[in-house]
Order: sequence, then structure tokens, then C-alpha cells
Amino acid sequence: MALVELRNVSKIYHLGGEEIRALDNLNLDIEAGEFISIIGPSGSGKSTLMHILGCLDSPTHGTIKLDGTMIHHATVSELAAIRNRKIGFVFQFFNLLPKLTVTENVELPLIYSGAKRSERRERAMAVLKLVELENRAKHRPSQLSGGQQQRVAIARALVNSPKIVFADEPTGNLDSHTGEAILDLFRRLSQEGRTIALVTHDPEIAAVTPRRIEIRDGKIALKVDPRLAGLDRLPTPAVEAAGAAA
Repeated sequence: MALVELRNVSKIYHLGGEEIRALDNLNLDIEAGEFISIIGPSGSGKSTLMHILGCLDSPTHGTIKLDGTMIHHATVSELAAIRNRKIGFVFQFFNLLPKLTVTENVELPLIYSGAKRSERRERAMAVLKLVELENRAKHRPSQLSGGQQQRVAIARALVNSPKIVFADEPTGNLDSHTGEAILDLFRRLSQEGRTIALVTHDPEIAAVTPRRIEIRDGKIALKVDPRLAGLDRLPTPAVEAAGAAA
């Protein structure tokens, strides 16, 4: 059984009497341990898909199953609880609270889930060690580089041991060298068995993932655009293998 299952999922908006199908009858499975990218140009529907996969929004039609639980009819409070327990998020602009230390920022999901102080500190330090920032635990975000702040955000996303992590343009606010280091970290986390979905329009990011899902006009494209997926940057055998896996 897949970790995530979408069946006939649509998201429809009505604007000025016009029907906008941001997502149009999508079917998608994501297996536990997969490392994928969700790609597509601006307005394609990829952000809407991430919001629905991440329990930030609900579909107009269709069903969603996450880790064996049907969630498409969940209430707002139920969705919040699912996000806290089963989903981690990493965003382009880090979203760290400036007055809190690194450790306190990482502990936030554990506070919301009711963990005791000693457990929060132990788990926060464990994931800070994982992202090689345990020596910055008492610093505040303003004392860190952009790459370090994004690693703190990744640690925060991992601290509750989520079933899946969504990263929305995770290198978009970083220079190329720092961005590559962040992608290396995601690769390492994937090799450790974590399920990770990168949401991007950047071919260089898409190129690092074994599976690429292209959203085009609210639908999953039957054939991935090689340029959009970064496949034109790979050697020919790698392109053929990736095309077969898409």
C-alpha cells in the first residue's frame, strides 16, 4: 500500500462566474521512502497539489489516503493534527521565529503536539546533529547564514518524525553553492529512508530526484518535459532510466 494515494482529485475555484480547475481529476501514488520532485511552470497547479498533499487544503472532489487514513473529509482541526504528526514542511524563506533560539525553533512542532520539555530538547538536539548544526543550538536566526537557517528549517520539519516531508522551492533563496549543499542533505535524508517531495520549477532541483511528477494545466503530464525536469543535464543512460521511472 502506498504512503499517499490520490484518486480522482480535483480542486475547483469559481471566479467571476468562471470555473477554474486548479487540479483536474488527478490520480497519484507516493511510496514510502520515495524521493520525488513535483514540477511545473507557474500556474500549473503544483502548489495547489502540495497544499492538498500537505493537508493545508481539501479537494473539491476525490479521495486522499495518507498512511492508511482517509483525510479528504477531515475538519480543519483534524487536518492540523495530521500535519503536526505526519507531515514536515520546508519553505523557501525558512519561516524561523527571530526571537527564538535555533533549538526553540526546532522544538515548536513538539510543543504543539504536547511533548514534555526534556523530550523536546532531546529530540531537537538529535535532529540538529543530523543536519550538523548542534554547535549553533543557542544562536538566533539572525546569527546564521541562509544555508544554516534552511538546515534549521529542515531539522524542524524532521523533529516529529513525519511520514513525509514537503520542501517548496527549498533553495530558491540561496546562492548556488549553498543550494547544492541543501540538495545534498535531502539526498542523504532520502538514502536513510525518509519520504521527501521537492516542489519546484527549477530543473537543477528536479534533476536530483529519481522520480519527477510534472503538473500541466492541473493534470499530471503523461510525459515529463526533459528540460523542465532537468533531464537534459544528465548523461543519456540516466535520462533513459529516469524516463522509465517517471
